[in-house]
Amino acid sequence: MKDYKKYYTLNADCETVYAALTNPATIQLWSGAPAIMSTEPQTEFSLFDDSIEGLNLSFEKNKKIEQQWYFGDEEPASIVTIKLHDDKGRTSVELRHINIPDEAYNDIVEGWNDVYFGSLIAFYED
Repeated sequence: MKDYKKYYTLNADCETVYAALTNPATIQLWSGAPAIMSTEPQTEFSLFDDSIEGLNLSFEKNKKIEQQWYFGDEEPASIVTIKLHDDKGRTSVELRHINIPDEAYNDIVEGWNDVYFGSLIAFYED
């Protein structure tokens, strides 16, 4: 198991970025695929045509999202924490993804950078 941590900067305020990460209609706008998402803890979610599935663990509106991502029956659970910090009207995003299965690590890192946050960054470019 491996861990990954990275910071991203988005050209939108925290409230807008939070909505982009939690509102299914907004997720579809930047990802190009239907999404199942709720801000209710203990609800399952699905993104990118079911290529990412998991369980929503907790939310702090406009500040933090914590999820468990499913990798079959892997233990311990793979946990994603996304923290949003105001940066002069923009948002500094702190991503931490722990307990990534070794065989999935490179694909997960590439997905975070190129697909997930790559798409969000492009969506909010000036």
